[in-house]
Amino acid sequence: MPQPCKVLIIDDEADARQLIRQYLEELPHMQIAAECRNGIEAVQAIDQHEPDLVFMDIQMPGLSGFQVLQQIVHIPQIIFSTAFDKYALKAFDHHAVDYLLKPYTRERFSQAIQKVMLAGNRHRDQIRQLDEQLQKETGSYPERLLVEQGNKLVSIKTNEVVWLEADGDYTRIHNSRQFFLSGLGIGQLEQKLNPAIFLRIHRGAIINIHQIQEVHREASGPQVVMQNGTVHKVSRTYTEALKKLII
Repeated sequence: MPQPCKVLIIDDEADARQLIRQYLEELPHMQIAAECRNGIEAVQAIDQHEPDLVFMDIQMPGLSGFQVLQQIVHIPQIIFSTAFDKYALKAFDHHAVDYLLKPYTRERFSQAIQKVMLAGNRHRDQIRQLDEQLQKETGSYPERLLVEQGNKLVSIKTNEVVWLEADGDYTRIHNSRQFFLSGLGIGQLEQKLNPAIFLRIHRGAIINIHQIQEVHREASGPQVVMQNGTVHKVSRTYTEALKKLII
């Protein structure tokens, strides 16, 4: 039996939601977690329910389907369902699994579901590609980072990162509550982050200057106290970069 697939239906038209619901009821491995009528509800529901698959309209009150993708933390597989064919190219640029053009038949719906099943093994790659695409659209440096946590990828806000710690070939990304382990080395992550905000203070650490609480001048060199209470010694190699922040 296929693994249960948690589904969200997002559309401002009640008839459109009902049609998808009826088609899904014929597929016992598809479990509807919630329905939403606009983009604002969609962001909250996606992050709350963490669905595997979302059927989503594009033109909706509050936020468009594309704007929803820019705000969610949990990244599911997406099938766009819309009455407008002009968005198809952009939808696939956002790595949608499929694009259902209203009105569509039961057979066409089944084809979309088959694509979801076949795409399961490629889902993680699609998430990473989506992350890169959103980075390009929102600026040179990412507002979020996607990191692995168990069998899923979690999105964390870049401005909430307190510091990054080298851990062999990996990197621990610390916020005020916990840390996440990235498969990238600290040098690779440094290249992704805004150098106006993230400062390398020694070989194994990068700090968010917006998270600095105070700097102590010690005989052995400066020490940085972060807002989460961690204390970091600044190596001589990187002291000059820290001094540039002093006014």
